[in-house]
Amino acid sequence: MKLVITIAHDRDNRRITDALLHNGFKFTKIGSTGGFLREGNVTLLIGVEEKDLETCLTVIGDSCKTREQFVNVLPPDASPVGAFMPSPVKVQVGGAVTFVMDCEQFVRF
Repeated sequence: MKLVITIAHDRDNRRITDALLHNGFKFTKIGSTGGFLREGNVTLLIGVEEKDLETCLTVIGDSCKTREQFVNVLPPDASPVGAFMPSPVKVQVGGAVTFVMDCEQFVRF
């Protein structure tokens, strides 16, 4: 058995959870916040049998696509008063970061 930990952007929350449920995967959902843009994320803990791992990863990949977003280089609270605020910068957001770990034991009570 594997433990799949997936961190996805909040905008992909509904799409990824619906797709996982549709494909028969059970998971625990935890709200989280990204460090760089300080935006909402969703962290999913998914227990997966070894034979279903590739299907699970495909569902995740198909559900979470990257997209471009404009952000300010410095958050307003970090820039000094009267400082020049440069034009917003285009960055890629979305997608998913996924960790796959061996699970020694799984118990459901």
